[in-house]
Amino acid sequence: MVEALPPGPGQAEATLLGDVRVLDLADAKGIYCTKLLADLGADVIKVEPPGGDSLRNLPPFYHDEPDPERSLYWFHFNTNKRGITLDLERADGRALFRRLAERADVIVESYPPGHLASLGLDQAALGRLNPRLIVTSITGFGQWGPYKGFKVSDITSLAMSGVMTLAGMPEDPPNSFWGSQAYHMGSVQATIGVLMALYERELSGLGQHVDVSLQEAASMAQETAMMHFDIKGHIRRRAGGRRSFPANGVYECADGHVFLSLLAGHGATWDDLLAWMAGEGKVGDLLEPQWQEVIAVVNDFRSLMALTVDASQLNERLRVFQHIDGLVEAFLRSYTKKELYDTAQGRRIMLVPLSSPADLLASEQLAALSFFHQVAHVELGATLSYPGGPYHFSETPWRLRRRAPLIGEHNDEIYRRELGLSPPELQLLKAAGAI
Repeated sequence: MVEALPPGPGQAEATLLGDVRVLDLADAKGIYCTKLLADLGADVIKVEPPGGDSLRNLPPFYHDEPDPERSLYWFHFNTNKRGITLDLERADGRALFRRLAERADVIVESYPPGHLASLGLDQAALGRLNPRLIVTSITGFGQWGPYKGFKVSDITSLAMSGVMTLAGMPEDPPNSFWGSQAYHMGSVQATIGVLMALYERELSGLGQHVDVSLQEAASMAQETAMMHFDIKGHIRRRAGGRRSFPANGVYECADGHVFLSLLAGHGATWDDLLAWMAGEGKVGDLLEPQWQEVIAVVNDFRSLMALTVDASQLNERLRVFQHIDGLVEAFLRSYTKKELYDTAQGRRIMLVPLSSPADLLASEQLAALSFFHQVAHVELGATLSYPGGPYHFSETPWRLRRRAPLIGEHNDEIYRRELGLSPPELQLLKAAGAI
């Protein structure tokens, strides 16, 4: 694990987006976008209403003690950001924000379409003050069209994107995914949009508006459904976690689960698996003649594919497959994930462990990549482990430079030192509820 430390005296920190300033007005729909930008080195200023963002009240909490300064959700999504409080609904708050926008490169926001325009803070208005400004909007359905004013949540974005039609068992209704998957998809697309707009600005010298629709972003994540239709001409359906063929799918083992795929014509064959099971004395009756014809079918790609288009033959085979698969289940259940993985690799059998959070923390591979970073939280008297980035740069290293900001932690730093406001002016703004 790597400890997050500031550069030493006289050291300049080289970061990928070190010369980019971002004003973060995003809620849950875009908070991952601004985290990605901050972790790449951008100076991201999280703008919260006085008293703090409502996202601070989302669990889980450090030591299960609910408090806006102890939300682990907030900690994770706001690393490397600075934080200020500001009320954009007030005229004096908007005046301060305009001054901040003059110095910014990017604004990321997730208000309903038209809201910032009603405050005089949209890209058209702010672009007159700062022509190089890029404003990225993340909404449920984009800035125009019949659905633009609809309220949105993660599950509605997934549902209306079509992704949920692929999730779940065939006999059940479509399922949602755990976590804020649509919000993450939208944030990733928004981050790409910001980076492309920054690149284009190098050519034109001008900023622009980047419009991201969660429905569109999630629609692009329909696994291989679109290619499936293009190639085969029919619509993919939910398959669930049920195994149609033996030795293909998720199996329980002694300390969790593994994914096994023994697909005919691709790498190891059933002979390799049966030899492994026989060597351990757990092959059952699968080497007897009555099972050889059945195993020959699953060992031959053409025969296996023929079953998928013959429903009556497939149903008959499935009853036979259950016996074979039951013996595979019993075999795998006897060993740990590591034991199965190590042996399968030596036999060229595609078998991988399904890692739990504890497995990831103990992973030798992730340790070798310094994936987990230690971040000090002085106010908690603790140092917490954070996941790192999915990329490594040789010249501009990715790293966690600071924990998430406390409520209004950088008000003085930004308003007084950068904008030049005096202490009495700050006191008046605070008394009026503007900051």
